[in-house]
Amino acid sequence: MQSSPSKLSGSPITGDPRLRCRRSLWTAGVRELERRTLAGRRESGAFLLGHDRGKHKEIVEFVFYDDIDPDSLRTGIVRFAGNKLPLLWEHCRKRGYGVVADVHVHPLGYGQSPSDQADPVMPRAGHLAIIIPHFARRETEPGGIGVYEFLGGGKWANHTAKGPAFFQLVNP
Repeated sequence: MQSSPSKLSGSPITGDPRLRCRRSLWTAGVRELERRTLAGRRESGAFLLGHDRGKHKEIVEFVFYDDIDPDSLRTGIVRFAGNKLPLLWEHCRKRGYGVVADVHVHPLGYGQSPSDQADPVMPRAGHLAIIIPHFARRETEPGGIGVYEFLGGGKWANHTAKGPAFFQLVNP
């Protein structure tokens, strides 16, 4: 399983946002998502691993869908096979991380598609889903990307307009 270098180190992350990530990790992960679109011919995505600190979650690693399920991007849209999840859980156990969010790219905007809404990657309340528009070629940071929280029962909260107040990229 390949993933980007991702350990958090150095100065602590501060502030009140619900989701945080080192800017260098986010930039590297988003570049890799864009690369995996094969020049905009398909979507790509990743599980965002890290730590749930109660009031906030910290992203420390990207694990790309197609590293766990090689067929997940084959149709052009993300179709992750649930029977591959044990590989992800084993990876998380080895590192002491959990899945704090997921991210995938869309060809145009950052709105949730009907399938995004109906079939969350992690169907548990509080899970965060991030959508990066334009195959990750343009807007890639909070304020220009979609950020959604699954509430359970098919309901979602849209935190997109909160931008960096909800999802903060920090420098080391």
